[in-house]
Amino acid sequence: MTEPVAIPHPLPEALVELIAQRFRVIGEPMRIRLLDALREGPMTIAELTEALDATQQNVSKHVGVLAQAGIVGREKDGTRVRCFISDPTVFELCELVCGGLREQVAELDELLRPAS
Repeated sequence: MTEPVAIPHPLPEALVELIAQRFRVIGEPMRIRLLDALREGPMTIAELTEALDATQQNVSKHVGVLAQAGIVGREKDGTRVRCFISDPTVFELCELVCGGLREQVAELDELLRPAS
């Protein structure tokens, strides 16, 4: 895990925009699926296309957005493009979100449990 960074309060407007942009980038289901697939290690566009049962055009488009944001890296491998995670902190964010969802589900489960 990375070291926590002191976050100014109130957040400067420029920082608010950067944070919002990061959430917009990863807040798309196909991009989350791409990141999850790349957890296993680098993959080519063709491998990602097959793994996600998606079109090459769709995968390339989303990889491009993730690469522009600095989350995914790309490198030429002959005639193929190999993709990899270049900012692993994205997984820390996913783990935090999943932890929060787990707590919400547990609370909802408790509320819906029949009284004994």
